[in-house]
Amino acid sequence: MTTGPAGAGRVRVGTSGWTYDSWQDTFFPAGLARRRRLEYLGSRMDTAEVNGTFYSLQRASSFRTWAEATPEQFRFAVKGSRYITHMKKLREVEEPLGRFFASGLLALGAKLGPVLWQLPPNLRWDAARVEGFLRLLPRTTGEAAALATGHADRVPDPWTVADVDRPMRYALEVRHPSFRTSEAVALLRAHDVALVVSDGAGEFPLFDDVTADLVYVRLHGQAELYRGAYDAAALDTWAARARDWAAGRAPVTAATIAPEDPGPERSAGREVLVYFDNDAEGHAPRDALALAGRLCQ
Repeated sequence: MTTGPAGAGRVRVGTSGWTYDSWQDTFFPAGLARRRRLEYLGSRMDTAEVNGTFYSLQRASSFRTWAEATPEQFRFAVKGSRYITHMKKLREVEEPLGRFFASGLLALGAKLGPVLWQLPPNLRWDAARVEGFLRLLPRTTGEAAALATGHADRVPDPWTVADVDRPMRYALEVRHPSFRTSEAVALLRAHDVALVVSDGAGEFPLFDDVTADLVYVRLHGQAELYRGAYDAAALDTWAARARDWAAGRAPVTAATIAPEDPGPERSAGREVLVYFDNDAEGHAPRDALALAGRLCQ
């Protein structure tokens, strides 16, 4: 969906994952086959996060199946491997990065959106560590294919070809309050990486600095992590914020670490991705549709 006046960016609203059994009969129609869940979700919204990639390498055949099940305008955000973020903690990760990109992301073609890197809550801000990691990230699908080719030998169903050389985009979700520093914001801006706006019922630090042309929002729960619905007032607030970001504005709030330097008004908007992660009892897809409806008004 497109929001705002001419020149405004695009807002996509979706869910974090789509395979939840608790959505059967609450979001998915009764009798819908499990294999058709993504197809149904793709008929109602235009983006989703791939979560399985966080836990283990997927197969290229799965990525191809997902691409085939969704409309042309659909986009997938792909969650980066926890082996890289939680076990290696961003250090000495060139080889696992290569395996991650070889596992099939590029088979999504034009439907590949940003890669999300979620850091563990015990990983503190370390400029050298984070910058070293960001420098390793391929900036185009061609670079990703080259990195994948060099590390595909341990991947069971590799895919190391980019159909077109497109830009690669990234988002970083941090979970430690030590990232509340202007140095962290400046580093992400220098590398054009989005700092995730992570709403987690007060359990996660909430930062809303705009650090790239992409704004990436994860809504984990209003009152309780991964459970419960967002109420009407909260959805109204998130809709207003999404419109601002899409229009190129970056309002300063209590969650802002280092406001952007004032300058000429932006001539183009930003892409805004919003994902609901309050998956219990089917709240995420219902909230996603409710937010999308507000953005269309």
